[in-house]
Amino acid sequence: MQDEPIVEAESALRAAMLAGDITALDALLDDGLCFTDQAGNRLSKADDLAAHRSRRLELKTIDLVGPTDIRRWGDCATVCVAVDLAGFFDRESFFGRFAYSRVWHERDGRWRVVLAHCSPLPATG
Repeated sequence: MQDEPIVEAESALRAAMLAGDITALDALLDDGLCFTDQAGNRLSKADDLAAHRSRRLELKTIDLVGPTDIRRWGDCATVCVAVDLAGFFDRESFFGRFAYSRVWHERDGRWRVVLAHCSPLPATG
């Protein structure tokens, strides 16, 4: 299946985020990563790793909501997914539904996130 490497990379990313696994995150995020968070802030790979390393960000759940849309073009792939996300940021608990878009790039046989964006979704009733 053409999408299997991307599905596996997404699963590994989710597991690393939940575990706060800096080594795994370092391997999955490209050095040139640009991540736009839900507030519109642009973060680098170093920023993202620092948030996990310091435990400023602790994720407890990342539950997929609805289908995952994967599109692949050669050595690049896009992923669009919605998740229910819960955890702690600056020791304050949070819960929300978010849409994530990621661009993965394969280089030297490894897939890494090069670009990501997060947007809050309205609460469902």
